[in-house]
Amino acid sequence: MIKLYGFPLSGHSHRVELMLSLLGLPSEFVLVDLKQGAHKAADFIATINPFGQVPAIDDNGVLLADSTAILVYLASTYGNGQWLPSDPVGQARVQRWLSAAAGQLHAGPATARLALVFGADVDTAAAITRSHALLKLMEAQLSQSRFLASELPTIADVAFYTYVAHAPEGNVSLADYPHVRAWLASIEALPGFVGMPRTPVGLQSL
Repeated sequence: MIKLYGFPLSGHSHRVELMLSLLGLPSEFVLVDLKQGAHKAADFIATINPFGQVPAIDDNGVLLADSTAILVYLASTYGNGQWLPSDPVGQARVQRWLSAAAGQLHAGPATARLALVFGADVDTAAAITRSHALLKLMEAQLSQSRFLASELPTIADVAFYTYVAHAPEGNVSLADYPHVRAWLASIEALPGFVGMPRTPVGLQSL
């Protein structure tokens, strides 16, 4: 059984939780209480993730951290070629969106949510502006394909889903993006889908 070290309201943790569920893999969620600083504790850094972040997984002795790296590992190991294409063009299309997940998605919807939900000291207005710039790009892509990298779901969609679905928690409206909303519904209709709890505004943790 795969152990997932995470925090229930962490979008990065939810990426991995969602991937595990979509793949039908038995897993155990190990709570790392970010509110209490458990991710910065010496034993966590020494034995789980030296970067002091969640998520991390332990797959029968294979210890990995970073949500994107974990998605690649899970898709490559258990995905039977569905979630990560084997052809160079397909892989490159997925990688483009994974790079955007670490860049524009993090700087936009994820940061806006951190500011308004967790009280992080960031430029909220700038994060919201970046969010809409990204959503416009997604809307254009999703007007041409059902999912981000192809007509079938890939780990690119898993990497993006949580922070886009929860963007309204950061005052980023999805009202002007019908194709994005349809894409969210398509992911939510996949067998094995699990959502992340909605976060009460004002929770101070990170």
